[in-house]
Amino acid sequence: MDIMETIREQVEGNPVILYMKGSPNAPQCGFSARTVEALMACGERFAYVDVLSNPEIRANLPKYANWPTFPQLWVNGELVGGCDIITEMHENGELAELVKAAAPKAE
Repeated sequence: MDIMETIREQVEGNPVILYMKGSPNAPQCGFSARTVEALMACGERFAYVDVLSNPEIRANLPKYANWPTFPQLWVNGELVGGCDIITEMHENGELAELVKAAAPKAE
């Protein structure tokens, strides 16, 4: 499968997905750590992709997203932004609202 198709399927198939360096339990850069901290504070589950262990995604996601840096948070198929935007949204309460609205509801 084409890498762009893989990225599209990940973005469209997960209501909340974070492309980051490392994992939520072991972020590999300060920006990913701050972003994951803000996202985890929302209290909802989210998918993630470690771009360090997925070099093809790391190389192609910036083209797909038209966004050059990591981390990248996607909600309902839309790019929300990177660390600074996510941190600011967390501080003013917007992030929790966005994530809770997108999170799959337990049956």
